[in-house]
Amino acid sequence: MTRVLADPMTADLLPLAILMGLATYPLRAIPFLWHGTRRMPAPARQYLRLVAPSVLASLAAVSVMIAADPGGRSTFHVGFEWLAVGLCIAAVALRGSLLLGLLIAAGFISAMRGMGMAP
Repeated sequence: MTRVLADPMTADLLPLAILMGLATYPLRAIPFLWHGTRRMPAPARQYLRLVAPSVLASLAAVSVMIAADPGGRSTFHVGFEWLAVGLCIAAVALRGSLLLGLLIAAGFISAMRGMGMAP
């Protein structure tokens, strides 16, 4: 049986994370705080609208593709999770609803686990 890796942030890295946030916040906040008279061009708005979902998808991909073997080593994992992701993508592409896609994917994995086919 495989388990998904969960690497919690250790307390000794917290000051570094805070320092990095303080150093980069001004550069990230200036465009939002700047009250210019012009609006952003449509391509820029479309791009920024898709940044958050793409970042979340890349973070979730690690949970789907990487698992730990019994020895604790990271391994590439192929399983029902991949099919659930495909179902989610198809639902979003066809219906335009991320919520519906996530519900379908979660329901599929729950059904597979209920039947004993997925860990």
